[in-house]
Amino acid sequence: MLAAIAGSTGVHTDELLSSWIRRHAEFYAVPPLAMLRHCLPEALSLHAADRSLNDGQILRLAAIFSTEPAVVRRMTFSNVGPSSRRLVAGKPLQSCSARHPGDHEPRPVLRSQLLGWRITCPLCGGLLRHISRHGPPSPFGHYHNAALRGERLLDDEAERGVRTWTSPAEIARLLLMRRVPKPVPRRYEPWRFRVLGAIIPDLDGVVATERRNLSPPASPILPLHLRPALLAGVAIVERAGPEMLQMLRGQMMGQNKARFSSAIDEITTLTSRSVAPSQLQLI
Repeated sequence: MLAAIAGSTGVHTDELLSSWIRRHAEFYAVPPLAMLRHCLPEALSLHAADRSLNDGQILRLAAIFSTEPAVVRRMTFSNVGPSSRRLVAGKPLQSCSARHPGDHEPRPVLRSQLLGWRITCPLCGGLLRHISRHGPPSPFGHYHNAALRGERLLDDEAERGVRTWTSPAEIARLLLMRRVPKPVPRRYEPWRFRVLGAIIPDLDGVVATERRNLSPPASPILPLHLRPALLAGVAIVERAGPEMLQMLRGQMMGQNKARFSSAIDEITTLTSRSVAPSQLQLI
């Protein structure tokens, strides 16, 4: 029966698995979790299904809905590595007006709406907008080209397991650690200053103006209008190499500096053992 209905609730390009399940549940007028557990009795939640299906579960869903396992897998974040998981949001953050279907109820949720490293739509290449449609414009438009390169680096790591000399997601995490600017301002407020501000100087002023405490390193997803600064920072550090991380160590103090130093020492050790191309080859 489900297979017969699948055609009327077919997968939209880039649709999230939980969204697809919800649309089937809407058709049958049953709770979405009940629909999922009809297929996978052991399922804990739709959120967990989006992130941690195993091969057997993917095969079962594909068989029940008469589709290919690759289609089901692509609707999840099962392929996203641990370092990039921090950049996957728990709810939609953004949308693409050109690609988002507007004539379906319930409206599909697209996988790319949860990707905290993206500023462009992976399907059409257009700029994403805030989910509420009322987000402010980005004050970092002059970093657009570098931001696009950072987006590509993070996307390659998350979606294809491809990286250069280190993890771009780890760079993003380190850039959101707090720093102590020099000279120390008269009214020093620690929440205002992140390592990223040493690379993108405009950031300190924007944070101060907006009175915004940026996301912590453990959850490095910035609001869409600030995201280009982080993406550009990742691209700049990746191109400069481990030496820039060593230089940024001087922006830290106390336990924060110790944690930063430990992280970059580990990166440096792994890089020295790597057989990846030299920095000259990456330029």
